Amino acid sequence: MSLIVQKFGGSSVRDAKRIQNVARIIAETYVKGDDVIVVLSAQGDTTDDLIEKAAEINPNASKREMDMLLSTGEQVSVALCAMALEAMGLPCVSLAAWQVGIQSTAVHTDARIRKIDSERIQAELDQHRIVIVTGFQGVDRNGDVTTLGRGGSDTSAVALAAAFRAKLCQIYTDVDGVYTADPRVVPAARKMEEITYDEMLELASQGAQVLHNRSVELAKKFRVALEVLSSLERKPGTKVKEVTKVEKTNIAGVAKDTSIARVALVGLQHNPGVAFQVFDLLSKHNINVDVILQSIGREDTKDITFTIHKKDQREVETILKEHKEALRFDHIESDDAIGKVSIVGVGLMSNCGVAAKMFEALYEAGINIQMINTSEIRVSVLLDEKDVDRAVRSIHDKFFDEL
Repeated sequence: MSLIVQKFGGSSVRDAKRIQNVARIIAETYVKGDDVIVVLSAQGDTTDDLIEKAAEINPNASKREMDMLLSTGEQVSVALCAMALEAMGLPCVSLAAWQVGIQSTAVHTDARIRKIDSERIQAELDQHRIVIVTGFQGVDRNGDVTTLGRGGSDTSAVALAAAFRAKLCQIYTDVDGVYTADPRVVPAARKMEEITYDEMLELASQGAQVLHNRSVELAKKFRVALEVLSSLERKPGTKVKEVTKVEKTNIAGVAKDTSIARVALVGLQHNPGVAFQVFDLLSKHNINVDVILQSIGREDTKDITFTIHKKDQREVETILKEHKEALRFDHIESDDAIGKVSIVGVGLMSNCGVAAKMFEALYEAGINIQMINTSEIRVSVLLDEKDVDRAVRSIHDKFFDEL
């Protein structure tokens, strides 16, 4: 008997009709003889609605209390799905993360899974029950509920698949796979039959919303067989795996991210250890930094520019201003009206002309580049936010219209 983990996103369980549809998909897997662990997100826009409710009461609510509030959305989903399966006469049980024993770090709103206790779930599987687990959350060493950040239910599902050595982890969503670009932005985007872990990780990290980047990290680390497919259409999805067949194009896809802000420290002293001081300080406050650029200024000073998530912008500015005397910079410049566009492909930087082709597409579209950042399989550019969608379309056309 094999074990399959199935995760369903918020749009897949947004109302009674969708929940009943999800229950049928789960039932089809179960009656074939497989054990099933199901991970659910909160219904539809529930998380956003809860955030709005919190803002009505306290716009500066503590992260701990936000986690207490936001974790309720998934509890509603799993209970309703269990009721739908019960109505079909199938044995099942819904469990919250604390009941399962999904142990996490104590970083509220952005925790990481440390360990999953197997006893409770295994006991339920031994009785051939369908186990339905709240995604997006865990419990820290103090017994407090934590959440894993947006998209964290993907990570919950892959972590469970790794812990129980599942045959397959299926991520059901409202799209039927991974595309070469966001189909809502690029109507001509193509669905991929398969993509490598590395390519998927880069696409997810650069803004592609189909999978949470930490879920892909886990899948790669533990070799979890991963498939992205639609809960609304019964057809094959996209397989995420270690090696795929060689495609004609040098890139797997184009991703965008408009959830970032750019911060620049201007007039830093040009001394050893300055960059360490800046980023060590941010690390101690659990601030994730992405693109970094250092440039030499005038009179033996330098500027350091980096990107962060928009939600962290105010906190970052406050932290840096509080340490202005120690860091010895002139002033801070920040901008949240920016976006990042990236091309991703294994071996991309070893193929001559790929980056130039991307820049040519932007030039032909009359789009100005603010910053450039590269890795072995990625080229990213920072642009004005208003130019992002047009840039994605121009780059996608340049690379994929030739095929």
